[in-house]
Amino acid sequence: MRFNRFAKGSFLSTVIAVLVFPSAAFAKVIGTNQIAKSVTRERILSILPKKEQKAWLAYLARSEKQQATDQQALKNEAKAADVTNPKYAPHGFEFGFRRPHPEAWYTSSEALNFAHNIVTYQAPDGGWSKNINMMSGPRAPGNRYDTDNLNRYSEPGDFDAPLDPNWNYIATLDNDATWNQIRFLAHLTTALLAARRDAEAAPFRASVERGVKYLLNAQYPNGGWPQVWPLEGLYHDAITVNDDAMLHAVEILHDVAEAAPDYRFLPKSLVRRAGPAARRGIACLLKLQITANGVKTVWAQQYDALTLTPTSARNYEMPALTSDESVPIVEFFMSLPNPTPDEIAAVSDAASWFKKVEIFGYRYGSGNFFVDRRSPQGRMLQKDPGAGPIWARFYQLGTNTPIFGDRNKKIYDNVNELSRERRNGYAWFNQEGIAMLAEYQTWSKTHPA
Repeated sequence: MRFNRFAKGSFLSTVIAVLVFPSAAFAKVIGTNQIAKSVTRERILSILPKKEQKAWLAYLARSEKQQATDQQALKNEAKAADVTNPKYAPHGFEFGFRRPHPEAWYTSSEALNFAHNIVTYQAPDGGWSKNINMMSGPRAPGNRYDTDNLNRYSEPGDFDAPLDPNWNYIATLDNDATWNQIRFLAHLTTALLAARRDAEAAPFRASVERGVKYLLNAQYPNGGWPQVWPLEGLYHDAITVNDDAMLHAVEILHDVAEAAPDYRFLPKSLVRRAGPAARRGIACLLKLQITANGVKTVWAQQYDALTLTPTSARNYEMPALTSDESVPIVEFFMSLPNPTPDEIAAVSDAASWFKKVEIFGYRYGSGNFFVDRRSPQGRMLQKDPGAGPIWARFYQLGTNTPIFGDRNKKIYDNVNELSRERRNGYAWFNQEGIAMLAEYQTWSKTHPA
């Protein structure tokens, strides 16, 4: 809901209290999250039109074959290295990719050592796992491609429990994995080739080629991307907008197809495949924009790959409109040099939705996350006259009411009713729409809907 911070009167106060910051008397559980479904042969045959089944069955067979290849490759490597107990990779969230570096650094020995570490963690399928501290050193032959990503809060029926605990997130687009490695290695390769150090560039060049092939192979027949490929099952099979996973795959392939500077060394065979794949991805993003009550809105975090309906992910991530992940999609469409009428309309409709649901007069937490974590109550949504706008991360489909999920799978209409652990451990509110709407004001003058 859009709340005018200058409005006065009891009616507005009541609306805010009920929809955004209900009192204990109004707060309630409004639903229970349901587990996402895997992409299976049975579902393909029962859901999809016959003319689409062949492509999907071939995709599923290719995924299964690649997973078997990946697993056998690791077994063979471990046997050759006499490794009987493969170790997890060191855990870490600092990959080094986001650090600003001067151009000269990309041909330095430090950069090459780091790039070598990255290549050692590339799975046979061409992708990478997530949450690995690749700066700490290379993967030793026979050791795992992944770190321990099992949920430490897991309990029976947990949506995040993998079907195979020993083969989890091996190659993924989650948490900025795979696309980040591709982009970093592509830039480093380009720098080495410009310095006429072709021999040193060769292994990184080959790694980028394998990474781009991974994106091409992982793309669903309908243009979307799963969170994990080869397919792992459950919500990992969903078309994943969360963490900008699908968007980054589209961006990489779009750059490859458009001969962006960092990708000009790639073979023409890959470039020819990248263009159609990027266009299919863009067409899928347009199709995934949700229409509610006859009006186009924004996107969900993830979608059932076969039905294209919003679905759940982790226990506390329910089917819903999402503000956080919708912003980068809108910004991507605005970045296109010659957007189509459909792309222009998608941006305009999303911007209208953001204006409709912006929230004024509230803040989430004190503004200091570390202080909130130590406080007895943790982060809370609090009244703050003059604050805003902010946006809830999730809005209920069809009503635009802010909603919030907990590890118990319950869906609430009040963030303050969540457990302290979930209030502290998840970004329930954001201000991402501010910069996007400012950009839209300028962009829309030359791109009227």
